[in-house]
Amino acid sequence: MNILAARFNAIFGADMAGPLAALAIVLIVFGFASPHFLTGATFGSVAFQLPELGILTLAMLMPILTGGLNLAITFTANIAGLTLAWALQANGGIDAGPAAFLLGSLLALAVGAASGLVMGLVIAFTRAHPILVSLSMMIFLRGLGEFLTRGGDISGFPTFIAPIGHGSILGIPIPLLILIACVIASHILLARSKLGFSTYMIGSNIESARYSGINTRKVLVLVYMLSGAMAAVAGIIMLARFNSVRVGHGESYLLITVLACFLGGINPFGGFGRVLPVFVALVVLQLLSSGLNLLGANQHLTTAVWGILLIVVMVLRWFSAKFITIAK
Repeated sequence: MNILAARFNAIFGADMAGPLAALAIVLIVFGFASPHFLTGATFGSVAFQLPELGILTLAMLMPILTGGLNLAITFTANIAGLTLAWALQANGGIDAGPAAFLLGSLLALAVGAASGLVMGLVIAFTRAHPILVSLSMMIFLRGLGEFLTRGGDISGFPTFIAPIGHGSILGIPIPLLILIACVIASHILLARSKLGFSTYMIGSNIESARYSGINTRKVLVLVYMLSGAMAAVAGIIMLARFNSVRVGHGESYLLITVLACFLGGINPFGGFGRVLPVFVALVVLQLLSSGLNLLGANQHLTTAVWGILLIVVMVLRWFSAKFITIAK
């Protein structure tokens, strides 16, 4: 048994055991509960619904690894989407061309990064708690968006944008391809770059990281800027998927991104965790949602189950840590 565990850990990593076990349980339970669960339609639906949640989770991941949090990711995505929408509206609306879309997308990414820049600067230089700073930014972005849109939607975009939210390449949804690209980029950044190493060091002990020569202020600013830019990518996809932009789109995703990070083995206090287990955890959550929908469960019940799952994960982690301590 120990040999099998050692081989598994060597191939996949110890933090993959929980997400893969949860994936197996969800597939088995809902596979027996509904004959329509293990079908191409279910997995196709998951493939289209997963990307914006997945990218928002990646936006949440790096701040958590530093021991922080970015509660403003969903409203950053919405403001970025509004930025793109206004750029398209200013250049002909439904008749806008690819150049306008490219310009709007760059502006959207800049707005997302600027949101993260402000948070990063405040957190890095004032040492204010990330929860308070990101909550303040969330309230600001929500109020700003409601003021600018008067609480309404912005719609009427060029048809060539639709495939970004609904199209496929060789049968693979384009949004899923974007998510996979973001997952790979995030994995390489955290596992192979100096910024990734510094991120883990800060999450483990920011004072030790500072004494070891790491510019912790610079790293924190970059982390929150990347978080904002990643949220902006999600905002662009949501615009293409819904063919409209409204402040509040994806608001329910916020707590789910935190749940996905913890289910994927991310240490809530920072310093430990990988991208791939989080991606598997995202698949589990989306399959869980699809399975409950097939059984006729209300969406509110799905949210409740996610909340219970988060509590269960925390309890299991406590038992696991206790067991390891006793074993030693």
